[in-house]
Amino acid sequence: MPFRTRTAVSGAILATAAVLLCPAAAAARPAAAPGATPGWSAAPAPADGAAPSTRDRPYFYLAGAPGTVMNDRVSLRNPGGRAVTVRLRGSGGWLAFAAKEVTVPPRTRATVPFTVTVPPDAAPGEHSAALVATAGGTGRGAAGRDTVPVHLRVTGPVLAALTVENVAVRGRGGAAVIRYTLVNRGNTVLTPRLAVRADGLFGPVLRRAARTLPDRLAPGQSADLTETWADPPGLDAVKVRLTVTADGGAHGSATASYSALPWGVVAGPAFLLAGVGGLVAVRRRRRAKGTGDGRGGEPVCSGDGAARPPAGEAAGPAAELAGSGSGARA
Repeated sequence: MPFRTRTAVSGAILATAAVLLCPAAAAARPAAAPGATPGWSAAPAPADGAAPSTRDRPYFYLAGAPGTVMNDRVSLRNPGGRAVTVRLRGSGGWLAFAAKEVTVPPRTRATVPFTVTVPPDAAPGEHSAALVATAGGTGRGAAGRDTVPVHLRVTGPVLAALTVENVAVRGRGGAAVIRYTLVNRGNTVLTPRLAVRADGLFGPVLRRAARTLPDRLAPGQSADLTETWADPPGLDAVKVRLTVTADGGAHGSATASYSALPWGVVAGPAFLLAGVGGLVAVRRRRRAKGTGDGRGGEPVCSGDGAARPPAGEAAGPAAELAGSGSGARA
């Protein structure tokens, strides 16, 4: 967006009082050296054309719906004895000036109108920019730069929506790293808060209360972030849950699984299964070799139908008796 988002500032549509030097603005600018000619300055112009005073506003504040055009004026004051040429620009593309360069005569002031155009797709909420005035010259107090803040409130319904996605937990040495992505699904700027918890087979192993993250998310913006877990369990199956919240009722959560097992616990059963499998394979090969050549333990039948023992085995008593009987008949 052309404007940077800022913390909410309450107020109505454009305050018509004006300022040049209020205490806050004077404190932000360096004091002139004793006897030096005061330098030029820029400030919001009064609406009635009067000279700015310490009761005036220190910054611009405007409010409007998407698509509206708002008007205001900046006052350039030159109290010195030499003319100063000042160039004007806005830090965002929403500002447009009636003149981008103005020459201010000595001991006078010039007022320059400008407009702020709110894009039709601007997100509701508070936004900020700045009006920047710069000048160059050789006279004392002629060169320099002055900046006036511009606060803008875009009106309209506000939707706060936040999701946490792509949660993954990976071990790293003796620690673990939790990776995740935050996505602003609404139309307003969010400052997320994150809470982390993890539960193992025997109960909770990690509890981190919600804390504010340093990153602010504009509408549609996403951020890839990490959390370091210094002391995860060495032997457990863990479910990690991340919960994010933000102002406006935004809420989201997601989980990921993490298994922590020492190498020996995993390798021992694997080697045992491999050994058992190898033993079974050897026994099967031996059985196949013993039966593949027809020399198993089954009896072999002769041509006359008489059963003969397998080769290499001695004849039993019944065979010997049969042999002697046939010899007697001969």
